[in-house]
Amino acid sequence: MPPPGAAEITDPIGLQDTAPTSRTPPHGGRAARRRAAEEAEQQEPEQEADEPPARGHGHGHGHGHGPAAPASQRVRMLILALLIPLALATLAGVITLYPWSGTLTATGPSSHQTAVHGTVTDALTTTCVQGGTDQCVTLTVALADGKEPGKSVNIRPPLNNTTPRFAVGDKITLAVDDRGGQGDAQYSFVNFQRGTPMWVLLAVFVLAVLVLGRLQGGIALGALGLSLLVLILFIIPSILAGHSPLWTAIVGSSAIMFVVLYLTHGFTARTSTAVIGTVCSLGLIWGLSSAFSAAAKITGLDDETTNLITVFGHAIDARGLFLAGVIIGALGVLDDVTVTQTSAVWELRRASPDYSWRQLYTSALQIGKDHISSAVNTLVMAYAGAALPTLISLSISGNDLGDILASELLANEIIRTLVGSIGLVASVPITTLVAALVASQENLEEVAR
Repeated sequence: MPPPGAAEITDPIGLQDTAPTSRTPPHGGRAARRRAAEEAEQQEPEQEADEPPARGHGHGHGHGHGPAAPASQRVRMLILALLIPLALATLAGVITLYPWSGTLTATGPSSHQTAVHGTVTDALTTTCVQGGTDQCVTLTVALADGKEPGKSVNIRPPLNNTTPRFAVGDKITLAVDDRGGQGDAQYSFVNFQRGTPMWVLLAVFVLAVLVLGRLQGGIALGALGLSLLVLILFIIPSILAGHSPLWTAIVGSSAIMFVVLYLTHGFTARTSTAVIGTVCSLGLIWGLSSAFSAAAKITGLDDETTNLITVFGHAIDARGLFLAGVIIGALGVLDDVTVTQTSAVWELRRASPDYSWRQLYTSALQIGKDHISSAVNTLVMAYAGAALPTLISLSISGNDLGDILASELLANEIIRTLVGSIGLVASVPITTLVAALVASQENLEEVAR
């Protein structure tokens, strides 16, 4: 029997079967056992990254202590401690800001108008007023729905550079004002019906995602659908109910972030790390956009917002609506960057298990630098493309560069673009640092999953 308190050593080559069993074994037996123990340790699977090696005095006294808690478990508890309060705050925000009593009713000049659909049966160029010189397009439209389906009505939109070109057979949408049932209803052109081509384009998009992404593509489409539901069923109604657009956007963006990232990438430490990086970056974007919009005295009253307030007939926090747009617009790009950086760190950890967190951070940051240059360019070009008519309008205004940059329209786009880009750039080192700290504490079996 081994001496009392001696550690039992697994001997895969059978040395213990021939080793002396006396209470005080000879020196050669102890050396052989040490060599056998070293060979056994080389053949055993790697220990958990956070489990310290067994310590002893040559005899390996056992003190009854269990193995140390795995660091990966401690890391998970820390992540949960950070994310659970955030998830609960998001849920509380949704419950608080949801328009349980309904939205405010529009009271603007066009609030009593309704939409009807019809088909153009005739289109002629005529004078707007008999004997006048101004020209209009006289359209005969057969109504397809509304209170009088099948009825033919005439409308006369003015003929100028902004007038669409009409042809017989065009399906259009009209706004009808029946004056509360008093007098003849008045019809006006609103837009073309675009349902069929839009549905076809949507089908092509879904098919492309499913063919290339297969199961993961289907999951991504499901996450996209849920994001749109949050936007349509929560964010927009909440703002129309009179709640703060900024706080509504913050809560809604958090809900979208949780839904999209966890549904698409699973409930793992890797995904949770991406969530933490996204939250930190969104907080930075929120702070910078609030500070600089206030310093630049941004009102948020561009043409679209002014038209919205006119049609709605109620006061809306225009600057808050501008900030809400900045946060929601940056969310999609942030998700891409944070998930990419987190995946890069985990892959480096799997390929180089001996790397410390500093080495993981340095190597993954190099990958992030390449990604960030293209991501920033993508964000800037997206905003520039959306603001192209504004840029052209300002370029022909005849004002000098200082006045152009100080205009409300361009200042909105500049702040939106630069703040979003700063948050995007900052997300790389933030997410990479968190991911390196977490991944370095994960055991290889967890990293490989």
